[in-house]
Amino acid sequence: MRFPVLKHVVAAAIIAIASGSAFAGELTVSAAASLTNAFKEIARDYEARYPDAEVALNFGASGALLQQLAKGAPVDVFASADQETMDHAEKQGLVVGSERRDFVSNSLVLIVPADNRLAIRQLEDLGRAEVRKVAVGNPASVPAGRYTRQALEAAGLWQTVAAKAVLTQNVRQSLDYVARGEVEAGFVYSTDAAIMKDRVASAFPVPLAVPVRYPIAMTADSADSTEARRFIAYVLSPAAQSVLEKHGFLKP
Repeated sequence: MRFPVLKHVVAAAIIAIASGSAFAGELTVSAAASLTNAFKEIARDYEARYPDAEVALNFGASGALLQQLAKGAPVDVFASADQETMDHAEKQGLVVGSERRDFVSNSLVLIVPADNRLAIRQLEDLGRAEVRKVAVGNPASVPAGRYTRQALEAAGLWQTVAAKAVLTQNVRQSLDYVARGEVEAGFVYSTDAAIMKDRVASAFPVPLAVPVRYPIAMTADSADSTEARRFIAYVLSPAAQSVLEKHGFLKP
């Protein structure tokens, strides 16, 4: 007696999928941790503008998100905090390179707890004995960590700071460590520092040889390429760019 019922259920599912109504408008976006606040607002605005859409956000270190993508995670749009990670994604055939776009830029800063009195004003100050711990994104997976290492190597200070480094999984973790006073200083993006102005202070911008530009692209295995393209177009639109600017991001 169960087979006729099952047959009807299967038939209904096939019809729904064939018509495109099943999962219509559902979109999964993997984005760098530094985009958390801005992309949450953008996703809300996008869903308000397109009532048929539903955006699921997945935040983390760009390198970790790339690993998830490589292992088959169902992602439609990937937004990285650096070019290198997106380059790897493109070389592995995980994103559609022809539709890759840079949509914002950022800057790296050194932050200290708001009540810190160590007067850290330059990278060389990190070598002082009273600076015992410095939060640094893991260079193996965190773009901010790679930028940090490049800057410190250029200044001849990487080995000195590496001995004091507390490696973090993303910039938000570095921000939290500094805000809680668990480290004397940390490297984050200027947009992250702005989130906790009452608990951290930006000591100075970190000079970089390579600009911090964020690329975005549709994944090669997107379940809904039309929706993915529509979301990316929205991120590039004046409305979304205004949100990103409000959160401290700069033009690419």
